Amino acid sequence: MAFKFNAEVRTSQGKGASRRLRHNGQIPAIVYGGNEAPVSIILNHDELNNAQQKDNFYTDVITLVIEGKEVAVKVQAMQRHLFKLKLAHIDFKRV
Repeated sequence: MAFKFNAEVRTSQGKGASRRLRHNGQIPAIVYGGNEAPVSIILNHDELNNAQQKDNFYTDVITLVIEGKEVAVKVQAMQRHLFKLKLAHIDFKRV
């Protein structure tokens, strides 16, 4: 099963901006590795939360569409809320 998500580049940084994203049903993330510079992105929380419940989400290559460009990544780290069933932040590493 192939995972593919649409992402947009995140321009605002910081705790307040991340809180606003989470309140709007989005999740902040970052893509790093390879020869390119790290890119801060925004993903849809519900799509990602549903996909991460599948076992192969953590082992398969995931495709992120960032500004029309497809980037192959793997999950490097994931932060969850302490007691809510919500994701807080995800780090992706380029493959």
